[in-house]
Amino acid sequence: MLRTSASRVLDDNDREEVLALLDADPVANVFVASRVRTVGLNPARLGGQMWGVGPRGGLVSLCYAGANLVPINAGREAVQAFADRARKQGRRCSSIVGPATAVEQLWERLEPHWGSARAIRWAQPVMVTDSAPAVEPDPLVRRVKPEDFGVLLPACVAMFTEEVGVSPDNGDGGALYRSRVAELIRIGRSYARIEDGQVVFKAEIGAVTPQACQIQGVWVHPDFRGRGHAVSGMATVVEQALKYFAPLVTLYVNDYNLSARAAYRRVGFREVDTFMSVLF
Repeated sequence: MLRTSASRVLDDNDREEVLALLDADPVANVFVASRVRTVGLNPARLGGQMWGVGPRGGLVSLCYAGANLVPINAGREAVQAFADRARKQGRRCSSIVGPATAVEQLWERLEPHWGSARAIRWAQPVMVTDSAPAVEPDPLVRRVKPEDFGVLLPACVAMFTEEVGVSPDNGDGGALYRSRVAELIRIGRSYARIEDGQVVFKAEIGAVTPQACQIQGVWVHPDFRGRGHAVSGMATVVEQALKYFAPLVTLYVNDYNLSARAAYRRVGFREVDTFMSVLF
C-alpha cells in the first residue's frame, strides 16, 4: 500500500518522465499533455500544480491541480494520496474531470469536505477517430478570423452556458474566457460557419499534442438544429485537424446527448473510454 505522503509536487525536473506517462494514453491525457508541452511544470506558468505518486524515475500516477482537478493513471492508492492533498489544500478548481473510475473515487473522498457539487456528469463517452470523415465536409465551415471575434463570442458564451449551466461571464466578467476565445482564433484553432453575421456552427480544437488533438465547444445555433450542420461541420473540423494538427482526433460528450453521439459516429468517431465530470 502507498502512504498518503507518497504524493509530491512535481517541477520541470520531472518533465520528461511526466510526458512519458501522459503519452502512454495520448487520447485520455491530451488536455494535460498539451498544457505540459506548452508551459512545463512550473506552477506559475502551468496555472496550478502537478502532483505525482512515485519517486523520481518511478512515477506511476499524476494529478493536474489547476482550474480543473484531473487524475491520471490513478489507482485507488494514488486517488487516496491525491484526495488527501486536495482536502488539505482546499478546493481551488471549478471541476474534477477525467477517467470515470478515478474521478468517482476522488469525489467520494472529497465530497464530505468540499460539500455538494453544482452538477455531476457521471458518464461522458470519450470518442476518437483517425480516419478521413465518413461524410461530406461543409465547405462553408472555415477558420475564424480575428475580425470575426465579435460575431463568434456570443455563440461561445451561449455554448458554454448551455453546456456547463453557468455563464462564463461570472466571476471576472468573462475576461479570461474572452481571452481564451481570442487566443484560439489567433492560433488558427477556431472553426465556424458564419452566415449573414450569425454563427450557424462552431467548434474549436482546444488541446494539441504530437499524438492527438481534442475538439471542444461544438455548437449549432438553435434556429439551425436538425439540418445536419453538426455532422457536416464536424467533418470539416476533423478533416482540418488530421491535416494540420495530429493523427488522432478526440472529444468527449455527455452520455445523454444522444443526438451529438449519433452525429459524431456518422462522422467516423468511435467510443473508446468514459470520463466523468464534477462541476462546482
